[in-house]
Amino acid sequence: MKLQKYTLQHLLCITGMLFCLACTEDKPKEVAVAPVKASKNPFPFYKDIEVKPGLNFEIISWGKGVDSIGGYQILMSDSIRNNYRSAAVDRKGIITDAWNMDLDNDGNPELYIQLLSKKNVSDLNVFEYAGGDFNKISFPALNDKQKKGYTGNDKFFIKNGDLFRSFPVKDTADSTKTVTKTLQYRLSGNSFSANEVKTAEEDTKAKK
Repeated sequence: MKLQKYTLQHLLCITGMLFCLACTEDKPKEVAVAPVKASKNPFPFYKDIEVKPGLNFEIISWGKGVDSIGGYQILMSDSIRNNYRSAAVDRKGIITDAWNMDLDNDGNPELYIQLLSKKNVSDLNVFEYAGGDFNKISFPALNDKQKKGYTGNDKFFIKNGDLFRSFPVKDTADSTKTVTKTLQYRLSGNSFSANEVKTAEEDTKAKK
């Protein structure tokens, strides 16, 4: 009986010591978790163009370093036919806008990607999607007559389903003034043509 009592006392003593040690141990420090920063959009330009329900074209621009040098991707999604295509294009300029048209009325959508090639000079990259491929259509540069007095600041716009480009030029009658020159573009057989059209202001001057 004395041995059992002695052993029990020792066990109680050891248990108490362990409890005290446990109470005096340092509690684990809480680690502060830094908030996750939202990643910056890696694409300088993105636009989703719906041609018709189920048929979409996405334009994505990318590039690091100089803003005017990089590339862009055209992604075609035809969810009705489970058909997906893409095209990668090098770019020299900053994409400012993109839209679709069917200027030649052949049933194949054309994608117009507008780029700021210089500080104030705009240009177009044009692709027609036909037969499962992206076919590039060369967009004409201004000829000598069209760019006479040209200083940039182009504006492309669509009116009644037609494509126009306007820009200021020096007035031939008064060099201190500027007038707006407007070109209308037509597309036939994957070839563009441009004709100058008179603005309402020019018509008024001609009638005087």
